[in-house]
Amino acid sequence: MSELDTLIRLHRWQLDEKRRALADLQALADRLEEDKARLEAEVSREQEAARNSADVAFSYAGFAQVAIERRRRLEQSVAQIHAQIAVATDEVADAFQELKRYELAQEGRDRRERQRRSRREGILLDEVAVTGYLRRRPDAQG
Repeated sequence: MSELDTLIRLHRWQLDEKRRALADLQALADRLEEDKARLEAEVSREQEAARNSADVAFSYAGFAQVAIERRRRLEQSVAQIHAQIAVATDEVADAFQELKRYELAQEGRDRRERQRRSRREGILLDEVAVTGYLRRRPDAQG
């Protein structure tokens, strides 16, 4: 195995790890968005209940303060995760470009090796043809 093969394997592994990390961050962002949607639904239910019942309306102010703080923390978390996703996306792109460099270098080496081998085979076949021709010539028999 050549050094380039080893580097390609290493960079593929690194790219896969970065992709997994990005997928984890995106899954976390999705969960936080779901939490925000559930909080909004809960606030709507509590508002409706507060409109319909004086007892619930009395305790709604405390609930609203907690909900506002929870929404603020969720929005902060979502913003932080989106910033991390942007960084992780850039890292994935950089890792992909690095991998492509090594793969292209390997393809170039492989192509040059095939050309070299083909040239050598052509020269060998030419030598065999010339030798065969020379053996079959009438003036060579004698």
